Amino acid sequence: MKNIRNFCIIAHIDHGKSTLADRLLEFTKTISKRDMEAQVLDDMDLEKERGITIKSHAIQMNYEYKGEKYVLNLIDTPGHVDFSYEVSRSIASCEGALLIVDAAQGIQAQTISNLYLALGNDLEIVPVLNKIDLPSAEPEVVKDQIVDLIGCKREEIIPASGKTGLGVEDILAAICERIPAPKGNPEAPLQALIFDSVFNSFRGIIAYYKILNGEIRKGDKVKFFNTGAEYNADEVGVLRLSLDPKDVVKTGDVGYIISGIKNAREVKVGDTITTVANPCAEAIKGFEDVKPMVFAGIYPVDTDDFEELRYSMEKLQLNDASLTWEPEASAALGFGFRCGFLGMLHMEIIQERLEREFNMTVITTVPNVSYIAYTTMGDVVHMHNPSDMPDPTKLDYIEEPFIKASIISKADFVGSIIKLCMEKRGIMINQTYLTTDRVELIFELPLGEIVFDFYDKLKSISKGYASFDYHPIDYRKSDLIKLDILINGDQVDALSALIHRSRAHDFGKKICEKLKELIPRQQFQIAIQAAIGAKIVARENISAIRKDVTAKCYGGDISRKRKLLEKQKEGKKRMRQIGSVEVPQSAFMAVLKLD
Repeated sequence: MKNIRNFCIIAHIDHGKSTLADRLLEFTKTISKRDMEAQVLDDMDLEKERGITIKSHAIQMNYEYKGEKYVLNLIDTPGHVDFSYEVSRSIASCEGALLIVDAAQGIQAQTISNLYLALGNDLEIVPVLNKIDLPSAEPEVVKDQIVDLIGCKREEIIPASGKTGLGVEDILAAICERIPAPKGNPEAPLQALIFDSVFNSFRGIIAYYKILNGEIRKGDKVKFFNTGAEYNADEVGVLRLSLDPKDVVKTGDVGYIISGIKNAREVKVGDTITTVANPCAEAIKGFEDVKPMVFAGIYPVDTDDFEELRYSMEKLQLNDASLTWEPEASAALGFGFRCGFLGMLHMEIIQERLEREFNMTVITTVPNVSYIAYTTMGDVVHMHNPSDMPDPTKLDYIEEPFIKASIISKADFVGSIIKLCMEKRGIMINQTYLTTDRVELIFELPLGEIVFDFYDKLKSISKGYASFDYHPIDYRKSDLIKLDILINGDQVDALSALIHRSRAHDFGKKICEKLKELIPRQQFQIAIQAAIGAKIVARENISAIRKDVTAKCYGGDISRKRKLLEKQKEGKKRMRQIGSVEVPQSAFMAVLKLD
């Protein structure tokens, strides 16, 4: 056990952790030159294209240092705020962390929030200054920031470059020297923490875990603590680039278990594995069910594809247990699903994966968050969809979820960031200068205001510098109303939104203007209206395509032209009563990018 080192890599998005992980694998000869490719741990095409890690990955390396053989278990973590629960479980399975900071960009919000997670779990932090070879790198300035943040000595910071491989030896030496070996009792009952699970189409769900106490043998009957389900350990082993079966996995090591589980919901990240014969007394702390933050409807473009979409969603859920969904029907779009996502990035990724992996083109409705409505009768209604809203005459009040947001930015952009947060009904809690040029702003914001375009706007007003991290705090009473969009007098339920009363007029007007641009003209006039209850707050008209019926009347009496025009007018009126308006997919998407 004394030669095992478990460590994870924490960093903000795009600070080079996957590239550095590649270098570590190459250096310890875990992977041959022939199999080497960029971002070897990111196995989805999407991850490679966007340059982000979506799923945690674990891999074991062997390394010889000062004549002793070490086993290094690297757990690569996602960098985006949406996946922070996964990151917290990965951190809980380690004794140390490499904190990677980009020498050109400095410390950003996700770096700090993940660092706090790591410090909360008493991890040994090894600071690494990455991308030192970039012409825009400012190593001395960023070193000052790191020293201010974790209070380490300057010489403890390892300069490195994932691209050229500079400093990789120093990092491996620091892992062996500075990170402590796992503590645990090999004689105690088995206690293992699940930090990830993947789906294999031949073997079912494979769960990854780290053993805190005891050991797990092939053929043991195991029990998952929080779900209470029992399974046989058909195969156990350690994680190399592919699975490496062993007869026994011991205390302190990171391994996998295959037990023929078919459903991803049975394996929860953060759960504890123990044996049925000799169970442990309590579960490992920190387990929680992942709560979706953003809800949106996903509908097939062609209603006949509903069953195929259901099948695709079931397959997707095997790989991504944090996706939740239930069937729902909409008058405008037919049958589809109401899905819960961890955040906007998660939603984009699911949509992309449906299109790529399953060839499904889908329509996504306006995303919203869940609200709690209290009726005058004393009932409590959880609303994931504007159409769940109780009748206004019976409604007492509505509560909406609030979050605590931490925004780190250069000092030049503070004014415009505060203005943006105030527009989004934010309450400023604190403002601290981390260095002379870096400010951390703490705001309390309604979650519903940030799911649309907050992050994009924040990036654009801060020239890409500001970084953003949040966690939910509580529900608060709010003056919310339901805004309906009517096209030709018919309500399009997929476009309705729950919105704060003060912003309803403005929002309604913008949606109507946007839809006017996007909906194609018909032979008859189309009215687009935004309504609160029975009150219309905004209206735009799409004028009819005119056919010149009087073209054949040259000269002659005016009454002949009149007669033709009256006849056309009657036809248009009848057409308007029976004609239906097709709303294109781009219209549903445009609502998200209103400003």
